[in-house]
Amino acid sequence: MLHRRHFLAGATISGLAAPAILRAQGYLRDYPFQLGVAAGDPASDGFVIWTRLAPEPLALHGGMPRVNVPVEWEVASDGGFRNIVAKGTELARPELAHSVHVELSGLQPNRPYYYRFTAAGERSLRGRARTLPAIGARVDAIKFGVAGCQHFEAGYFGAYRHLAKEDLAFVYHYGDFIYEYSSDYVFVDGLPSRPVRKHAFRSLTDVNEFRLAYAQQLTDIDLQAARSVHAFLSSIDDHEIVNDWVSDIANWKMGLDGNDPDAAPPEVFMLKKQAAMQAWYEHMPVRRALLPRGGMVALNRELQVGDLLSMQLLDTRQYRDDQPCGDGFKPACPDVFAKNAQVLGAAQEKWLADQMKKGGAVWNGLAQQITMMSLDRQRDMDDKRKILNLDSWAAYEAPRERMLQRMAGLGNCVVLTGDEHQNFCGDLVLKDKVVGAEFVATSISSGGDGSDKRAGTDQWLSRNPELKFANDQRGYVICDVNRDAWQSHFRVVDKVSTPTNQISTRATGLVERDLTGIKMVEG
Repeated sequence: MLHRRHFLAGATISGLAAPAILRAQGYLRDYPFQLGVAAGDPASDGFVIWTRLAPEPLALHGGMPRVNVPVEWEVASDGGFRNIVAKGTELARPELAHSVHVELSGLQPNRPYYYRFTAAGERSLRGRARTLPAIGARVDAIKFGVAGCQHFEAGYFGAYRHLAKEDLAFVYHYGDFIYEYSSDYVFVDGLPSRPVRKHAFRSLTDVNEFRLAYAQQLTDIDLQAARSVHAFLSSIDDHEIVNDWVSDIANWKMGLDGNDPDAAPPEVFMLKKQAAMQAWYEHMPVRRALLPRGGMVALNRELQVGDLLSMQLLDTRQYRDDQPCGDGFKPACPDVFAKNAQVLGAAQEKWLADQMKKGGAVWNGLAQQITMMSLDRQRDMDDKRKILNLDSWAAYEAPRERMLQRMAGLGNCVVLTGDEHQNFCGDLVLKDKVVGAEFVATSISSGGDGSDKRAGTDQWLSRNPELKFANDQRGYVICDVNRDAWQSHFRVVDKVSTPTNQISTRATGLVERDLTGIKMVEG
């Protein structure tokens, strides 16, 4: 928080003259809050509030002058802002695309608050977010959302408008907030079709292009609606940078015959990653601890909901070994069983082990990006080969088994996953013993309208007895958790090819306390 005297002193020290700030306030050509407001990383005593000044979102630098601009912020206990509980001023700096991240503390636990920003004589729309219950306090129930994979060209974001109307404590966004490429066509029912809307870019290489991608994404009013009423837990997957990247490796294996010819060497890819991570930070409601340093972001962190839920947010990209067997969907090669293979990296895995050992919560949640079940992806019953998704935990059997062993010793473990552009769920099994449950949330728009089932889904289910449900529609998941059971509701929309759509609950997966396995409740 910057008090007024700190701001004035800072302006003098930085060499920024006060008249330059005043000129910036008077010469914004349009409303500066066109990318909306957001809150994130909730705790029992506060959360982060975010905005970015961008009067011309698709112009260079968002149409902002290259000077620091003061942004006033207010937090109230009521929607009419009659009872202001905190306020201050932050500088929106051009080095961070005039984004603002305010970390609030000292608020009361387990209640809603309202916030807004003012800059250059203009006021933002009102945002709302909830604090979490006090750590260790008895909590009987919590409800939260899981969403991600929102390809701007593949469909509209109407699912977010429905998500905004849900009564939730927070939303876990597992990643793929943007997509790094543009296509002239997409495939619908196996036939080429025009994208429903076009990206403003062909591909992304530097920080200004990544900023442009986020800005265009955030002009979507349905996405803004969801971010304005729910605190988001933000993570990344692959398309924030390039498809299937891991560690410092950008060479997406194109199926059968080797590397993408456009792949960058590690030292060049890390420059692109640094630009991408900076742009991600600039547009996410996250804490300063997640400010990129040398292209790396400390994404793993923990969220605690009283004594009911302990949730670890994991990073399955930055520290993972290269995908074995050349990536893709293929039979296992010997490298799948490499003893020294890493998904989380040694430091993150130790951190996770330490957090899981603490216990104390009824439920243990792992929020991450790639499927943990080792599934046979073969849908042809006449083909007896087991096909693996080599960009999932199934391609790293040693660390996957270590993870399942930790779950076996803990109990009541639920894994939340995305990336697959479909809904499915199943039991996590170690040596014929069910040790946890996994719910895979579909995409907001990636994959287009979809259908109830992909071709071969019944065969897929029959080849994987641990799988309980599969669906190929767009939407999100709502987790309704109490002391006796965890229910995950698969909320699906009828289409994303038009701006408006209808929402329904396709199925519900139920995990009873101390029983671990999933039971399905249709519709």
